[in-house]
Amino acid sequence: MQLEIRPDPAEVGRARRWARSRLTGAGIRDDEPLAETLVLLVSELVTNAVVHTGRPAVLRLCLPEKKPEAAEDATVRLEVADTSGRAPVFRCADGDATGGRGLALVDGLADRWGWSRDGTGKRIWCELDRCAQNEESGADRAAAAEFEGLTAYEAV
Repeated sequence: MQLEIRPDPAEVGRARRWARSRLTGAGIRDDEPLAETLVLLVSELVTNAVVHTGRPAVLRLCLPEKKPEAAEDATVRLEVADTSGRAPVFRCADGDATGGRGLALVDGLADRWGWSRDGTGKRIWCELDRCAQNEESGADRAAAAEFEGLTAYEAV
């Protein structure tokens, strides 16, 4: 499933709402650590695409089927594709900076992530394993990522 994103910062909120509704449809509760973490990652990746490229993007979610036996060990994949050929670049953010930690948060919160060229643009992706998310709370992972991010970076 996918959502077309216009190059407008207001689209970030729309992307978060869309992702939450898709998670609910897949049987993932709003209060699950997986949902909290995924919505934060949507926010970071869509913000980077909208702010740093100024071009439309496409948000894709690959969610597990709503089957109780497969729910506990499911993997959720998030992708944001844009038409900018500029590769993601880590940026240093000092302690007082209000931005510059987006990609560091992705690195700290996702179980796996990466990027690839996609035609003339690129695709940034990350994956979350539901079992790993349930073992550690989203707040704990976010706090650890934020701590690591004090000397970290953001995608350009």
